[in-house]
Amino acid sequence: MKKSLLIFLILGILTVIDARSQDTIRVLAIGNSFSADAVENHLYELGRQEGVTFIIGNLYIGGCSLQRHWQNAQDDKPDYEYRKINATGKLRVTKQATLMKGITDERWDYVTFQQNSPNSGFLDTYFPYLDQLTAYVREHTTNPGVKLVFHQTWAYAWDSDHADFPRYNRDQKLMYRSIIKASTKAAAKAGIRYIIPSGTAIQNGRSSFIGDRFCRDGYHLKLDLGRYTAASTWFEFLTGRTVIGNGYAPATLTPLEVITVQRAAHEAVARPFEVTTIRLSDRRWSSPSPTFAEDFPTWLRSNP
Repeated sequence: MKKSLLIFLILGILTVIDARSQDTIRVLAIGNSFSADAVENHLYELGRQEGVTFIIGNLYIGGCSLQRHWQNAQDDKPDYEYRKINATGKLRVTKQATLMKGITDERWDYVTFQQNSPNSGFLDTYFPYLDQLTAYVREHTTNPGVKLVFHQTWAYAWDSDHADFPRYNRDQKLMYRSIIKASTKAAAKAGIRYIIPSGTAIQNGRSSFIGDRFCRDGYHLKLDLGRYTAASTWFEFLTGRTVIGNGYAPATLTPLEVITVQRAAHEAVARPFEVTTIRLSDRRWSSPSPTFAEDFPTWLRSNP
């Protein structure tokens, strides 16, 4: 296990170095509502702040499992909402789309996979479907150099009423550990070299003064705090640039919340398979500030 983690870290560093030279990054998620939480808000804006253009695709079916994705691929089923954010930041939704439509629509730099949340901690639910899906993408992609990535999702809130939470004994920490174990082993088995650690970023954030306030319904992320954390994780992974100090943030968040979740994301990319406690406190930043973009660099210099 330690050897595989070291390989992931080394390959992640190489990916980061390669990504720094790109001004436009094209990423496609084959996912569900958890990929919507991760990429459909804030990722484009974080990139724009740093001069990076994201073209983002999300092949969406609510609650979709790897098994269903593969069945859809086999039958070329038009079951998806293909949600695409173009180079100008405009979202376009195409209904009754197929996997093939999304995969061939752009010369994607990255294509990501994820398991649905009830099954995310159970390795036996990943196969043979993840192997089949990765082979399908490699066969049909228009970019032979595409990087295949696994999206590590998050554990439910501690008081979640999700019907499948009892499968994890209603234990958030157990669910998180199960996701880490299953997703890491699944990615290695499928030959996927890279992992985006959204689950670790959310767990890092939960260790901070913010606590367990990242979900809006016990499992989907809040549109500001939760989605911003996930998007920050994707931003740092995809660009190789630290998200700490990025001047974009949702207006509803306080600067202290912003720097906390930026650090939660940053630490997750650095250490994808373990929780890092985030400790920050400064009462000057406990309320929203309309001058955040101007004040933030000064605050950063005084809080290294």
